[in-house]
Amino acid sequence: MNAHVMATSTVAGAGIRISRWEPSLDAGWSQVINAADQASVEHLPQWWSAIQDAYGHVPLYFMAEDGHGPGAVLPSFLVRSRLFGSVVTSMPFLDAGGPCSRSPRLARALVEHLVHVAALQGAGRVELRCVSELDLPVPAMRDKVNLVLPLPERPERLWERLNGKVRNQIRKAESAGLSVEFGGVELLEPFYDAWSVNMRDLGSPVHGRHFFRAIFGAFGRGARIALVRHGAVAVGGLVALAFKDRLVVPWASSRREYFASCPNMLLYWETLRTACREGVRRFEFGRSSRESGTYRFKRQWGAVEEPLFWYTIPIGRGASHGLSSTDTRGALLAAMWRRLPLGVTRWLGPPIRKCLTQ
Repeated sequence: MNAHVMATSTVAGAGIRISRWEPSLDAGWSQVINAADQASVEHLPQWWSAIQDAYGHVPLYFMAEDGHGPGAVLPSFLVRSRLFGSVVTSMPFLDAGGPCSRSPRLARALVEHLVHVAALQGAGRVELRCVSELDLPVPAMRDKVNLVLPLPERPERLWERLNGKVRNQIRKAESAGLSVEFGGVELLEPFYDAWSVNMRDLGSPVHGRHFFRAIFGAFGRGARIALVRHGAVAVGGLVALAFKDRLVVPWASSRREYFASCPNMLLYWETLRTACREGVRRFEFGRSSRESGTYRFKRQWGAVEEPLFWYTIPIGRGASHGLSSTDTRGALLAAMWRRLPLGVTRWLGPPIRKCLTQ
């Protein structure tokens, strides 16, 4: 790694000191995210080892301090790819990230420092995925939102809040003989079997099993799998992560051939009901594009929008903006991917997914 990145600290001016952080220095990092309202699950230090162990991406974690002590953190990873170029992202594969700070001044200093480090590493761009707007010279992409549902103390009250159509679909799933099981990494194989099928059908390269094993290794009891079954057959499932009084679902899907039995409805209802009983007060369904199918699915539970601000900061001329399913090239590749045999997508998907940041 470049010696500039290895430097333990720099002075950013105006009494601000920026240090490169690593897990052995956890106290200051946890202090910042525990105190900050805009902290999200993406700021947890467990991602350092989870993403590095799974894909070998270089963690670039920085902390800013002033006269009042540690006041801001910024997690990110350097993702190198011969296909798509090098990019520094906060955070790859996830919905949010960006600086978590008690003041705009500290956040701005961290972003400027990260752009400087990214340039030294030869990155073509810096990506920041934020839950609050930043004062940057580039516009934010605002078409994606996080869908969040406040949870009551008792699941009975949540049931009463659901409309009749949602309740009927949950009952339909139960009448069809579906059931939900909760567990940890021991449920990874049946979850992955169902999830990877759906990812192929969506035209998206799939993460490897090792990615999820790394997450469970890093998060321990803070990660769980909910699996919906029809008898012994795994119909679908989700991965949920705990953070403060929240439960966050970054990955979920069910097999399309079972959609008529409403497996997703029972899967989410049982997850929500269990979360209420465990004292969770905020359930995060994850990001969706407005008015998409997943957006409408999440909204029917009563979830409300929270904006996401995604920034791309180009470094140098001709900087790539990456690959997206919304552009012509990305849409063409997605259509081709859907036609591939499942075994091929499970084999080719992980090395491609490693190079993509979304």
